[in-house]
Amino acid sequence: MKYKFTIKLIIGVLFISIFWVKDVKAQFDPMYTQFMNNEMFINPAYAGSKDALALTLLHRQQWVKFAGRPITTTFSINSPIYENKMGVGIAFLNEKIGVLNRNLLYASYAYRLRTGERSFLSFGLMAGIHMQVEKFADLDPNISGDPSFSTNTPVIVTPNFGFGTYFNTDKFYASFSIPRMLDDHITFNSNGTRNKGVTFNIKSWHYYIAVGRVFTIHDYLKLKPHIMMKVAVNAPIEFDVNLNALIRELIWVGFSYRSSNDLIFMAGVQIRPSFLLGYSYDYQLSKIRNFSGGTHEITASYYFGLKGKKIMSPRYF
Repeated sequence: MKYKFTIKLIIGVLFISIFWVKDVKAQFDPMYTQFMNNEMFINPAYAGSKDALALTLLHRQQWVKFAGRPITTTFSINSPIYENKMGVGIAFLNEKIGVLNRNLLYASYAYRLRTGERSFLSFGLMAGIHMQVEKFADLDPNISGDPSFSTNTPVIVTPNFGFGTYFNTDKFYASFSIPRMLDDHITFNSNGTRNKGVTFNIKSWHYYIAVGRVFTIHDYLKLKPHIMMKVAVNAPIEFDVNLNALIRELIWVGFSYRSSNDLIFMAGVQIRPSFLLGYSYDYQLSKIRNFSGGTHEITASYYFGLKGKKIMSPRYF
């Protein structure tokens, strides 16, 4: 009874959140297709939810035919502590777009409440730093023709923090988070100098809302639908809807649609009970597909069993 009440409570909070942010739209945070395999960077409350020491690596090459295209790499590690009552983790991100190079480093903490035999409700906080530099020295000086572009800009470092909630069972999850609560921005003066600013502005928040569940269709087939909404002020709401099929507890195959007009193919292999390898390909439905070459993304997750605990395989969430 308590378990059913908790699910209704979480779903209710999610719907209230959706309507509360109805004027809040899309986001500028780095985009991931396989967000379900990379939630540590999105929601600090996810820390410790695997009941194992979990490592995840993600690499994304967007629009592979474009020079200066976005290239994103993330790495995270997290684990439960104190008999699953808490979770801790670290997440790192590197993003390159043209000469812009960003590094984000976050530490996360989650407090986990057991709401049933196999269900938890977690509250998480994350804090970290953003480091940004423009690598003009990488440009060909014969092409730019401007000596001011011969050296890199100074590295700018700004702080940030975030908050999230996460409810999960072995076959269901619901997530709500605001991963970056400070607006760190850089302005350029007419003399070429740069100024950094860090402000606390609710209108700059980016909201992540996600729900997923596993349905058993047959002994050899399970279906896992997901939906994630990404919203921010003064931009269109963005959402990802996807459906994955798990075949013989070994192979994941699925498709996804992104509201920014992308159709996505996804696949994964459970190489070992502790090792999952995933791949996705984004196909743009807009005219940019004639030039972009598509987007490739690879993830790898490895789980180390904790003392006295067996690794659950496969991990649905």
